[in-house]
Amino acid sequence: MISRRTIMTAMSVMLLAGVTATAAMAEKIIIGTFGTPTPMQAAIAAGEIDKATGMEIEWRKFASGAEVIAAMASGDLKISEIGSSPLAIGASQGVDYQLFGISDIIGAAEALIARDGSGITKVEDLKGKKVAVPLGSTAHYSLMGALKNAGLTSADVEVIGMKPDQISAAWDQGQIDATFIWEPARGKAMKTGKMIIAANQVKGAPTFDGWVVNTAFAKANPDFMTKFLKSIEAANAAYNSNPAAWTADSAQVKAIAERTGSPAAEVPAALKDYTFPSLATMASAEWLGGGNQANMLATAKFLLENKRVDAVLDDYSKFVNGEYIAAAMK
Repeated sequence: MISRRTIMTAMSVMLLAGVTATAAMAEKIIIGTFGTPTPMQAAIAAGEIDKATGMEIEWRKFASGAEVIAAMASGDLKISEIGSSPLAIGASQGVDYQLFGISDIIGAAEALIARDGSGITKVEDLKGKKVAVPLGSTAHYSLMGALKNAGLTSADVEVIGMKPDQISAAWDQGQIDATFIWEPARGKAMKTGKMIIAANQVKGAPTFDGWVVNTAFAKANPDFMTKFLKSIEAANAAYNSNPAAWTADSAQVKAIAERTGSPAAEVPAALKDYTFPSLATMASAEWLGGGNQANMLATAKFLLENKRVDAVLDDYSKFVNGEYIAAAMK
């Protein structure tokens, strides 16, 4: 006969198991990424970051920085990649997040592509043309910087705000003359167009993709933050130590292609268009050691001029936190 005590003990075990299972399920976090080809995408596909942090991660893909800002503001998203322009927009709006790392430094990964037959061979030729770009993005920042350097204003060019997939559709239908965009839309446009200028060729307008985190989450989970940064550096180091090994036939590139939607044959060249920094570089004076705060202020002023924000803060220092990088470097 099964005693009442036995039943109660069994129920207690089941209840404890339920609590334990619930606690285990609670060890899950949503992290946002873009569809850009980076070494991190290969690490995600291999489950390396989940393993390194000991946390179950749901990787959520976002098409734009505006979507990231909304998700971070809602509290649903705790960590995400975000472009330097949207970063300044969210900070100016008071979103409770902090930049704690650099995902990639944008070089030729974002570029102005002109359609074949458009008559555009230099930035000055954009006058009177239709140019599509995701508004408020790093590409938008680069485009406006390029126009300014060429002596043009938004009044001289019809700048059309579109999401990347909309740009690809508009390009296929011949509705736009040029676009300043990133992969995979950049690669699609290049098939019937040519590069006029790359982001890193636009003087006075540096752009990057950073990592932001909800301030309260970061304070409550410093160990996770350290492990996350170390796993990102490991992914970057795997590529930086031997870029030539990342061929179209390699497992890493195939994984990146599957996650981003970019053809595997185009991924190796796309990777070369970015710089994937070490933790030491991220912590330097050029970046989280002071440069990012100044860059955010300059970007915010640009956004105000283009009516993407209503006001600019006097100081953006509270939106940058280098302590987690410092801890990860120990």
